[in-house]
Amino acid sequence: MKIARTMLASAALLGLMLGPVHAAELKKLGLAVANLQANFFNQIKQSVEAEAKKRGIEVITVDAKGDGPTQVNQIQDLLTQKIDALIYIPAGAAAATVPVKLAKNAGIPVVNVDRNAEGAPGDTFLATDSVASAKAVCDYILKEAGGKGKMVIIHGQKGTTPEVDRSKGCAESLKAYPDVKVVAEQYSNIWSQDEGFQIMQNMLQANPDVSIVFAQADGLALGAAQAIKVANPSQKIVVGGFDGDTAALEALSKGVFNVTATQQTQKMGRDAVENAAKLVAGEKVPPVQLLDATLTTKENVAGFIANHP
Repeated sequence: MKIARTMLASAALLGLMLGPVHAAELKKLGLAVANLQANFFNQIKQSVEAEAKKRGIEVITVDAKGDGPTQVNQIQDLLTQKIDALIYIPAGAAAATVPVKLAKNAGIPVVNVDRNAEGAPGDTFLATDSVASAKAVCDYILKEAGGKGKMVIIHGQKGTTPEVDRSKGCAESLKAYPDVKVVAEQYSNIWSQDEGFQIMQNMLQANPDVSIVFAQADGLALGAAQAIKVANPSQKIVVGGFDGDTAALEALSKGVFNVTATQQTQKMGRDAVENAAKLVAGEKVPPVQLLDATLTTKENVAGFIANHP
Protein backbone atom coordinates (compact mmCIF):
# COMPACT_ATOMS: atom_id res chain seq x y z
CA MET A 1 0.00 0.00 0.00
CA LYS A 2 2.82 2.32 0.89
CA ILE A 3 4.51 1.54 -2.43
CA ALA A 4 1.31 2.31 -4.38
CA ARG A 5 0.89 5.68 -2.62
CA THR A 6 4.51 6.52 -3.41
CA MET A 7 4.03 5.67 -7.12
CA LEU A 8 0.88 7.81 -7.36
CA ALA A 9 2.64 10.75 -5.71
CA SER A 10 5.58 10.37 -8.10
CA ALA A 11 3.26 10.30 -11.12
CA ALA A 12 1.45 13.44 -9.94
CA LEU A 13 4.77 15.20 -9.40
CA LEU A 14 5.94 14.21 -12.90
CA GLY A 15 2.69 15.57 -14.39
CA LEU A 16 3.21 18.89 -12.62
CA MET A 17 6.77 19.07 -13.90
CA LEU A 18 5.80 18.33 -17.53
CA GLY A 19 2.68 20.55 -17.54
CA PRO A 20 -0.56 19.89 -19.47
CA VAL A 21 -0.35 18.05 -22.83
CA HIS A 22 -1.88 20.06 -25.74
CA ALA A 23 -2.70 18.80 -29.24
CA ALA A 24 -0.99 20.71 -32.06
CA GLU A 25 -2.96 23.73 -33.21
CA LEU A 26 -3.60 24.98 -36.74
CA LYS A 27 -2.28 28.54 -36.93
CA LYS A 28 -1.11 28.98 -40.52
CA LEU A 29 -2.84 27.42 -43.52
CA GLY A 30 -1.73 27.21 -47.16
CA LEU A 31 -4.49 27.33 -49.77
CA ALA A 32 -3.38 26.35 -53.30
CA VAL A 33 -6.16 27.00 -55.81
CA ALA A 34 -6.25 25.74 -59.40
CA ASN A 35 -7.60 28.89 -61.06
CA LEU A 36 -9.31 31.83 -59.38
CA GLN A 37 -10.77 33.02 -62.66
CA ALA A 38 -13.29 30.21 -62.23
CA ASN A 39 -16.28 31.21 -60.09
CA PHE A 40 -16.44 27.76 -58.47
CA PHE A 41 -12.89 27.96 -57.09
CA ASN A 42 -13.37 31.57 -56.04
CA GLN A 43 -16.38 30.60 -53.93
CA ILE A 44 -14.35 27.90 -52.16
CA LYS A 45 -11.50 30.38 -51.55
CA GLN A 46 -13.88 32.90 -49.99
CA SER A 47 -15.42 30.25 -47.76
CA VAL A 48 -12.01 28.93 -46.60
CA GLU A 49 -10.78 32.44 -45.80
CA ALA A 50 -14.00 33.36 -43.95
CA GLU A 51 -13.92 30.17 -41.84
CA ALA A 52 -10.22 30.59 -41.07
CA LYS A 53 -10.78 34.20 -39.99
CA LYS A 54 -13.49 33.04 -37.57
CA ARG A 55 -11.04 30.56 -36.05
CA GLY A 56 -8.11 33.03 -35.91
CA ILE A 57 -6.09 31.10 -38.53
CA GLU A 58 -3.78 32.86 -40.98
CA VAL A 59 -4.30 31.81 -44.64
CA ILE A 60 -1.78 32.19 -47.46
CA THR A 61 -3.59 31.78 -50.79
CA VAL A 62 -1.89 31.12 -54.12
CA ASP A 63 -3.50 30.92 -57.57
CA ALA A 64 -1.91 28.65 -60.20
CA LYS A 65 -4.03 30.17 -63.00
CA GLY A 66 -4.54 26.66 -64.40
CA ASP A 67 -0.83 25.84 -64.72
CA GLY A 68 0.50 22.70 -62.98
CA PRO A 69 4.25 23.58 -62.91
CA THR A 70 3.41 27.04 -61.51
CA GLN A 71 1.42 25.37 -58.75
CA VAL A 72 4.33 23.06 -57.83
CA ASN A 73 6.57 26.13 -57.38
CA GLN A 74 3.89 27.92 -55.35
CA ILE A 75 3.51 24.98 -52.97
CA GLN A 76 7.27 24.66 -52.54
CA ASP A 77 7.21 28.33 -51.49
CA LEU A 78 4.28 27.73 -49.11
CA LEU A 79 6.23 24.95 -47.40
CA THR A 80 9.14 27.31 -46.75
CA GLN A 81 6.69 29.66 -45.01
CA LYS A 82 6.07 27.01 -42.34
CA ILE A 83 2.38 26.34 -42.95
CA ASP A 84 0.74 23.83 -40.59
CA ALA A 85 -1.56 22.30 -43.25
CA LEU A 86 -2.26 22.55 -46.98
CA ILE A 87 -5.65 22.79 -48.69
CA TYR A 88 -4.95 21.75 -52.25
CA ILE A 89 -7.02 22.00 -55.45
CA PRO A 90 -4.77 20.57 -58.22
CA ALA A 91 -4.41 22.73 -61.34
CA GLY A 92 -4.24 19.68 -63.59
CA ALA A 93 -3.88 15.93 -63.64
CA ALA A 94 -0.29 15.74 -64.96
CA ALA A 95 1.71 17.12 -62.01
CA ALA A 96 -0.96 16.69 -59.34
CA THR A 97 0.99 14.16 -57.27
CA VAL A 98 4.11 16.32 -56.77
CA PRO A 99 2.71 18.86 -54.25
CA VAL A 100 1.16 16.08 -52.12
CA LYS A 101 4.48 14.24 -51.94
CA LEU A 102 6.37 17.46 -51.13
CA ALA A 103 3.96 18.33 -48.33
CA LYS A 104 3.92 14.84 -46.84
CA ASN A 105 7.73 14.67 -46.89
CA ALA A 106 7.68 17.89 -44.88
CA GLY A 107 5.17 16.39 -42.42
CA ILE A 108 2.37 18.72 -43.54
CA PRO A 109 -1.15 17.24 -43.75
CA VAL A 110 -3.01 17.73 -47.04
CA VAL A 111 -6.73 18.29 -47.62
CA ASN A 112 -7.59 17.81 -51.29
CA VAL A 113 -10.69 19.63 -52.51
CA ASP A 114 -12.64 18.89 -55.72
CA ARG A 115 -9.72 17.03 -57.30
CA ASN A 116 -7.55 14.26 -55.96
CA ALA A 117 -4.12 13.19 -57.13
CA GLU A 118 -4.12 9.76 -58.73
CA GLY A 119 -1.57 7.60 -56.91
CA ALA A 120 -0.82 10.25 -54.24
CA PRO A 121 -4.08 11.22 -52.53
CA GLY A 122 -4.26 13.81 -49.77
CA ASP A 123 -5.00 12.81 -46.16
CA THR A 124 -8.63 13.45 -47.01
CA PHE A 125 -10.57 14.34 -50.16
CA LEU A 126 -13.61 16.62 -50.10
CA ALA A 127 -15.72 16.82 -53.24
CA THR A 128 -19.17 16.55 -54.75
CA ASP A 129 -20.39 13.12 -55.77
CA SER A 130 -19.93 14.05 -59.44
CA VAL A 131 -20.92 10.63 -60.76
CA ALA A 132 -24.38 10.76 -59.20
CA SER A 133 -24.91 14.45 -59.91
CA ALA A 134 -23.82 14.23 -63.57
CA LYS A 135 -26.18 11.30 -64.02
CA ALA A 136 -29.01 13.45 -62.62
CA VAL A 137 -28.19 16.33 -64.99
CA CYS A 138 -28.02 14.02 -68.02
CA ASP A 139 -31.22 12.22 -66.97
CA TYR A 140 -32.91 15.64 -66.98
CA ILE A 141 -31.67 16.89 -70.36
CA LEU A 142 -32.25 13.55 -72.09
CA LYS A 143 -35.81 13.41 -70.79
CA GLU A 144 -36.37 17.08 -71.65
CA ALA A 145 -35.28 16.32 -75.23
CA GLY A 146 -37.90 13.59 -75.50
CA GLY A 147 -35.45 10.73 -75.05
CA LYS A 148 -34.02 10.97 -78.55
CA GLY A 149 -31.80 13.12 -80.75
CA LYS A 150 -28.18 14.04 -81.35
CA MET A 151 -26.05 14.97 -78.35
CA VAL A 152 -22.68 16.65 -77.89
CA ILE A 153 -20.52 16.62 -74.74
CA ILE A 154 -18.09 19.39 -73.78
CA HIS A 155 -15.70 17.86 -71.27
CA GLY A 156 -13.70 19.61 -68.59
CA GLN A 157 -9.92 19.38 -68.24
CA LYS A 158 -8.94 15.89 -69.35
CA GLY A 159 -8.08 13.41 -66.60
CA THR A 160 -9.06 15.60 -63.63
CA THR A 161 -11.29 13.97 -61.02
CA PRO A 162 -14.46 15.94 -61.89
CA GLU A 163 -13.99 15.39 -65.63
CA VAL A 164 -13.60 11.65 -65.18
CA ASP A 165 -16.50 11.32 -62.74
CA ARG A 166 -18.92 13.53 -64.70
CA SER A 167 -18.17 11.55 -67.87
CA LYS A 168 -18.89 8.35 -65.95
CA GLY A 169 -22.18 9.67 -64.55
CA CYS A 170 -23.49 10.86 -67.91
CA ALA A 171 -22.50 7.58 -69.54
CA GLU A 172 -24.61 5.79 -66.93
CA SER A 173 -27.59 7.96 -67.85
CA LEU A 174 -27.15 7.38 -71.60
CA LYS A 175 -27.53 3.61 -71.14
CA ALA A 176 -31.29 4.17 -70.64
CA TYR A 177 -31.63 6.22 -73.86
CA PRO A 178 -30.69 4.11 -76.90
CA ASP A 179 -32.27 6.65 -79.28
CA VAL A 180 -29.80 9.35 -78.26
CA LYS A 181 -26.63 9.43 -80.33
CA VAL A 182 -23.50 11.20 -79.08
CA VAL A 183 -22.11 12.80 -82.26
CA ALA A 184 -19.22 14.85 -80.86
CA GLU A 185 -17.10 15.18 -77.70
CA GLN A 186 -14.30 17.63 -76.96
CA TYR A 187 -12.12 18.48 -73.95
CA SER A 188 -11.59 22.01 -72.68
CA ASN A 189 -8.39 23.18 -71.00
CA ILE A 190 -9.63 25.53 -68.28
CA TRP A 191 -13.42 24.93 -68.16
CA SER A 192 -14.04 28.52 -69.33
CA GLN A 193 -16.95 30.28 -71.01
CA ASP A 194 -14.77 31.34 -73.96
CA GLU A 195 -13.80 27.73 -74.59
CA GLY A 196 -17.44 26.64 -74.34
CA PHE A 197 -18.37 29.22 -76.98
CA GLN A 198 -15.64 28.22 -79.42
CA ILE A 199 -16.13 24.47 -78.96
CA MET A 200 -19.90 24.74 -79.41
CA GLN A 201 -19.52 26.89 -82.53
CA ASN A 202 -17.37 24.18 -84.10
CA MET A 203 -19.73 21.43 -82.99
CA LEU A 204 -22.74 23.24 -84.50
CA GLN A 205 -20.95 23.68 -87.80
CA ALA A 206 -20.22 19.94 -87.97
CA ASN A 207 -23.59 18.86 -86.52
CA PRO A 208 -26.19 21.58 -87.20
CA ASP A 209 -29.06 19.32 -86.10
CA VAL A 210 -27.77 18.65 -82.58
CA SER A 211 -30.48 18.92 -79.90
CA ILE A 212 -28.78 18.03 -76.58
CA VAL A 213 -25.65 19.51 -74.93
CA PHE A 214 -23.97 18.34 -71.73
CA ALA A 215 -21.28 20.81 -70.68
CA GLN A 216 -19.35 19.58 -67.65
CA ALA A 217 -19.14 23.04 -66.04
CA ASP A 218 -21.40 26.07 -65.94
CA GLY A 219 -18.77 28.24 -67.64
CA LEU A 220 -18.76 25.83 -70.58
CA ALA A 221 -22.58 25.70 -70.59
CA LEU A 222 -22.85 29.50 -70.68
CA GLY A 223 -20.43 29.60 -73.61
CA ALA A 224 -22.37 26.87 -75.42
CA ALA A 225 -25.66 28.71 -74.86
CA GLN A 226 -24.10 31.87 -76.27
CA ALA A 227 -22.92 30.01 -79.41
CA ILE A 228 -26.39 28.52 -79.86
CA LYS A 229 -27.96 31.98 -79.60
CA VAL A 230 -25.59 33.31 -82.26
CA ALA A 231 -26.23 30.33 -84.58
CA ASN A 232 -30.02 30.65 -84.06
CA PRO A 233 -30.90 27.07 -85.11
CA SER A 234 -34.49 26.13 -85.96
CA GLN A 235 -34.61 23.25 -83.47
CA LYS A 236 -34.76 23.44 -79.67
CA ILE A 237 -31.43 22.60 -78.01
CA VAL A 238 -31.43 21.50 -74.36
CA VAL A 239 -28.30 22.52 -72.42
CA GLY A 240 -27.10 21.12 -69.10
CA GLY A 241 -24.22 22.45 -67.01
CA PHE A 242 -22.62 21.66 -63.65
CA ASP A 243 -21.41 23.64 -60.59
CA GLY A 244 -24.11 26.15 -59.64
CA ASP A 245 -21.84 29.14 -60.26
CA THR A 246 -23.40 32.38 -59.05
CA ALA A 247 -23.43 33.98 -62.53
CA ALA A 248 -24.79 30.79 -64.06
CA LEU A 249 -27.64 30.60 -61.56
CA GLU A 250 -28.72 34.12 -62.58
CA ALA A 251 -28.57 33.02 -66.24
CA LEU A 252 -30.53 29.88 -65.43
CA SER A 253 -33.29 31.98 -63.86
CA LYS A 254 -33.59 33.86 -67.18
CA GLY A 255 -33.79 30.66 -69.24
CA VAL A 256 -30.33 31.02 -70.84
CA PHE A 257 -29.77 27.28 -70.31
CA ASN A 258 -31.82 24.47 -68.76
CA VAL A 259 -30.26 22.80 -65.74
CA THR A 260 -27.22 22.54 -63.52
CA ALA A 261 -26.07 20.71 -60.38
CA THR A 262 -25.46 23.21 -57.58
CA GLN A 263 -22.46 22.22 -55.50
CA GLN A 264 -22.09 23.09 -51.81
CA THR A 265 -19.07 25.35 -52.21
CA GLN A 266 -19.55 27.21 -48.93
CA LYS A 267 -19.77 23.98 -46.95
CA MET A 268 -16.80 22.57 -48.88
CA GLY A 269 -14.63 25.52 -47.79
CA ARG A 270 -15.74 25.31 -44.14
CA ASP A 271 -15.22 21.55 -44.05
CA ALA A 272 -11.75 21.89 -45.58
CA VAL A 273 -10.64 24.17 -42.74
CA GLU A 274 -12.22 21.93 -40.11
CA ASN A 275 -10.51 18.84 -41.51
CA ALA A 276 -7.16 20.64 -41.70
CA ALA A 277 -7.51 21.58 -38.00
CA LYS A 278 -8.34 17.97 -37.07
CA LEU A 279 -5.38 16.58 -39.01
CA VAL A 280 -2.97 19.06 -37.40
CA ALA A 281 -4.35 18.02 -33.99
CA GLY A 282 -3.63 14.40 -34.83
CA GLU A 283 -7.26 13.34 -35.25
CA LYS A 284 -8.28 10.79 -37.86
CA VAL A 285 -10.62 11.86 -40.69
CA PRO A 286 -12.21 9.76 -43.47
CA PRO A 287 -10.04 9.47 -46.62
CA VAL A 288 -12.94 10.44 -48.90
CA GLN A 289 -15.86 12.74 -48.03
CA LEU A 290 -18.43 13.23 -50.80
CA LEU A 291 -21.18 15.86 -50.71
CA ASP A 292 -24.47 16.00 -52.57
CA ALA A 293 -25.22 18.55 -55.29
CA THR A 294 -28.78 19.68 -56.02
CA LEU A 295 -30.38 19.47 -59.46
CA THR A 296 -31.27 23.09 -60.20
CA THR A 297 -33.70 24.40 -62.81
CA LYS A 298 -35.57 27.64 -63.43
CA GLU A 299 -38.23 26.38 -60.99
CA ASN A 300 -36.02 26.08 -57.90
CA VAL A 301 -33.06 28.37 -58.69
CA ALA A 302 -34.27 31.38 -56.68
CA GLY A 303 -33.41 29.75 -53.35
CA PHE A 304 -29.82 29.09 -54.45
CA ILE A 305 -29.39 32.66 -55.70
CA ALA A 306 -30.60 33.99 -52.35
CA ASN A 307 -28.54 31.61 -50.26
CA HIS A 308 -25.79 29.60 -51.93
CA PRO A 309 -25.07 26.39 -50.00
